[in-house]
Amino acid sequence: MGDRYGETESRVLQRECAAVSVPWGRPETLEEGSYALITQRLGGSITVMSGGNLYRIDERNADALGLEPQLAAAAPVPQDGEQTTESIERAAWAQLATCFDPEIPIDIVNLGLIYACTAEALPDGDFRLAVSMTLTAPGCGMGTLIADEAQAKLLTIPGVAEAEVTLVWDPPWSREMMSEAARLEMGLY
Repeated sequence: MGDRYGETESRVLQRECAAVSVPWGRPETLEEGSYALITQRLGGSITVMSGGNLYRIDERNADALGLEPQLAAAAPVPQDGEQTTESIERAAWAQLATCFDPEIPIDIVNLGLIYACTAEALPDGDFRLAVSMTLTAPGCGMGTLIADEAQAKLLTIPGVAEAEVTLVWDPPWSREMMSEAARLEMGLY
């Protein structure tokens, strides 16, 4: 249900629900009794079509759609014993791959939106992550929300004390930056 591109399910909102309009990124409230067509449910959020507009609903509000909330997977713990900049970077890339564009069922890593992800050891033994990411279109109102989601998920990695996600526009994003798997998923050979 809604986990893959093109699969949808219609629901009636069982209560008022906070949402964010896509692609503008404005906070909205969807009214109880409204119809909502689930277009995707990935990475801790649900995208719905309601009243002819797209909205992103946080997974914590899944009950408003009559769904059981899906618990987010725990952040990956570096598996090679002692934490290193390399193990923290691997864990960071894995976390970034749990962030999805609300309109496209492909994570931001496979979309080619992450330009850099580096870890730096801090004096106290924790780590700082610095991520440079872009968007498919500079005017996308969801950019700050996606960057904030990425930052929040990075901060759940054990040993990460600081995370900064910076939106950059150079080089401009193009379809060629997508992974081969993402291009196949979208039918862009």
